[in-house]
Amino acid sequence: MTIEEVKKEIRNVKDFPIKGVLFKDLTTAFKNPACMKFFEEEMYKLYKDKGITKIVGIESRGFILAPVLGNKLGVGFVPVRKPGKLPAETVEVSYSKEYGTDTIQLHKDALDENDVVLIHDDLLATGGTMKAACELVRKFGVKKIYVNFLVELDDLKGRDLFDDDIVVESLIHF
Repeated sequence: MTIEEVKKEIRNVKDFPIKGVLFKDLTTAFKNPACMKFFEEEMYKLYKDKGITKIVGIESRGFILAPVLGNKLGVGFVPVRKPGKLPAETVEVSYSKEYGTDTIQLHKDALDENDVVLIHDDLLATGGTMKAACELVRKFGVKKIYVNFLVELDDLKGRDLFDDDIVVESLIHF
């Protein structure tokens, strides 16, 4: 499968979640096993030699492929959740995003200073959620942070939010 073939599997939904937004719906690609294999293999190629020790997936669509890649790399999966979803003591960050404000959390014992972390989400738009996830992961003093998206909306320039020491990769660009 090629990038162009995968792009054709991604549905456009007009005026979602608010009027004027053209939403890239990856669920149509997720239901195609060839697309899922493409995502898994391409992400593995990017990160197999980076020394990743944990993959952090952002709720909720980051939960789809982060554990798949973690399994393939032989590393643990750590979920970033919204408040009230994690049962033990947490660390949190609040942030502004394109549709309002939000807070995300990690368990206090999820990461440590020896970890090399890959943070994954499905799509980079304006970057607010992933920027907050990077700030949250930094609180643990990890060795290195990598950031990965399946899709990046280039015109929104979300990539510009990230510090130079964070390597940002996206498989597909619109």
